[in-house]
Amino acid sequence: MELQSPLLREDTPRKVVRFYLLDHTTPIGKAIDIALLSLNLLFILVFVVETYPHTAATDALLWRLEVGIAGVFLVEYVLRLYGAEDRFEELTNPHTVIDLLSVLPTLSVLLLPGPVTFELGFLRVARIVRVLRFYRFTQDEKFFFGTVEAQTLRAGELVLTIFVLLFATAGIFYSAEHVVNPGVRTFGDAFYYTVVSLTTVGFGDITPVTTGGRWVTVSAILAGILLIPWQAGRIVREWTSRDRVDATCPNCGLNHHDADASHCKACGHVIYQEYDDSS
Repeated sequence: MELQSPLLREDTPRKVVRFYLLDHTTPIGKAIDIALLSLNLLFILVFVVETYPHTAATDALLWRLEVGIAGVFLVEYVLRLYGAEDRFEELTNPHTVIDLLSVLPTLSVLLLPGPVTFELGFLRVARIVRVLRFYRFTQDEKFFFGTVEAQTLRAGELVLTIFVLLFATAGIFYSAEHVVNPGVRTFGDAFYYTVVSLTTVGFGDITPVTTGGRWVTVSAILAGILLIPWQAGRIVREWTSRDRVDATCPNCGLNHHDADASHCKACGHVIYQEYDDSS
């Protein structure tokens, strides 16, 4: 259903909030989309930069950025629940769950007492799930202001799946290995290992030394084997059936035939009735 601008009629604040969080066409809606996309990229970049050596001043700056962006995402999370038509459905929406999980580690470090914060600090790596938020941006081609076709967006989802798999695996592998593995000192080291492992090159210059690191590697390889061919196959099916009609052969049951086909390409049975010119 197409959204109506709340400026064209009197609406409650809840409807106005829902409109602008879903809108991709008005100037305000576009500004919100661009701001959230930019903050999402910055939030992930902060995580990556934190894994590299830097000064205390830089560390303080990164922490302030992390807290500030997490605060914005928390406000967005609350507003989405507030504006949703069905709040339980919105609460259990996978994208909304990801939004909450990505900020909880930062909030736990910020709000919990010192000793507990020290014990839970490693959970900040859970911010890596924020990379899954990019899937929210691919649900509607209007998010890109109508400049992206649906087929192109589907192909973009495949590229995004590969990136998410590599990035998330690298983040989790880094968390499991960087303390004890001399070959994994930064996120870049973990990302390099992930790419080499998932492409089955396996140079052997970096190897997991923890049980967690080994299981992360096994899980990522299995996920790559299952997810990427499945999604690629779905895209190919969509592209190849784009110019076909939903017609089922009554003889062999084959579906989706070319629009100009008169016979089934599998068994040769007539699938389209000829026009009756006498009528």
